[in-house]
Amino acid sequence: MTEKREYTGDYPDKTLYIPGPTEVREDVIEAMCEPMFGHRMDRMTDLYTTIVEDTKEFLGTDNEVVILTGSGTEFWEASTLNLVDENILVPTCGSFSERHANVAERLGKNVDRLEYDWGQAIKPEDIREELEASDKHYDVVATVMNESSTGVRNPIEEIGDVVAEYPDTYFVVDAVSSLGGDYVDIDEHNIDVIFASTQKAFAMPPGLAVCVVSDEAYERELEKDSASWYGGFQRTIDYYERKGQTHSTPAIPIMLAYRKQMKHMLSEGHDARDERHREMAEYTREWARDHFDMFPEEGYESQTVSCIENTRDIDVAATIEAVSEEYDFVFSNGYGSQLGEKTFRIGHMGEHDLESIKELTDAIEDVAGL
Repeated sequence: MTEKREYTGDYPDKTLYIPGPTEVREDVIEAMCEPMFGHRMDRMTDLYTTIVEDTKEFLGTDNEVVILTGSGTEFWEASTLNLVDENILVPTCGSFSERHANVAERLGKNVDRLEYDWGQAIKPEDIREELEASDKHYDVVATVMNESSTGVRNPIEEIGDVVAEYPDTYFVVDAVSSLGGDYVDIDEHNIDVIFASTQKAFAMPPGLAVCVVSDEAYERELEKDSASWYGGFQRTIDYYERKGQTHSTPAIPIMLAYRKQMKHMLSEGHDARDERHREMAEYTREWARDHFDMFPEEGYESQTVSCIENTRDIDVAATIEAVSEEYDFVFSNGYGSQLGEKTFRIGHMGEHDLESIKELTDAIEDVAGL
């Protein structure tokens, strides 16, 4: 049985370079401190319509945007319940794509995995071959954009173009750790549902899930006998159209923070934000190849999380601890037992920049004696 460990508030501040949560700007934190107001007041309508429409503008989409209290995990469940009658195809190439498949199985759906070795990327031609060869009709192809366990960035644009050739199959993308830091043209590439958590590349406190929904996905749910209650597309989108609010009580302070951060993101611009993340990723890869190696398949490296292969056999756990103690910087070990000491991960997302990433890599070099 777990014993209580009292939270004291007496902890040193650490700069986060993990794959999320990441650093949050001070004015975003301060935005949460407004006096409380009711979630059915006009003030809430002003707040929610602002963050929804600003998100549409930032992402450059004409599709519907849903912002709910919760983590991105909510839309693993909701998209499956809303769109899948029987069969779903889930290409797996790491822990989070595998978890997406597990969620669908838990919900009673027939799941076919298209399995890749960890570190390999999903290939569009394999998706086409599977859709052509199968005697099943797949309601959904569900793909992770950014497999943060392995540092792989899957080519969801090309995969979306393939799925577009099958009009009765819907394309769902888990972009939890990349949306907001890695540009994707949602409308151009047949993405019916794409969702993210705000504590990653949006550089927000945890607590909100953002989902973009196509008209086709919305209409698909209307045809079904059952769908998600909390994350139902009809329920959330129709309520927004009628009231400009969420159907259930939201985390108002987090939405106030989101409003502040989204204004900042609009000011920076999506293209500029994408370029800043690309610069951080390219620097980190070059540094990794100078001292170690990259774990992902070449040409498919993530723009927000670098997974670095521990070719020098350093003590990853001890290095993480020493960097934390000596520099107050926190980066991450490999994900799970499969990659725990074989890799380590650097999150270069959100409000980090090239200078702050160099500070971390200098600290790692010092501690590890590189």
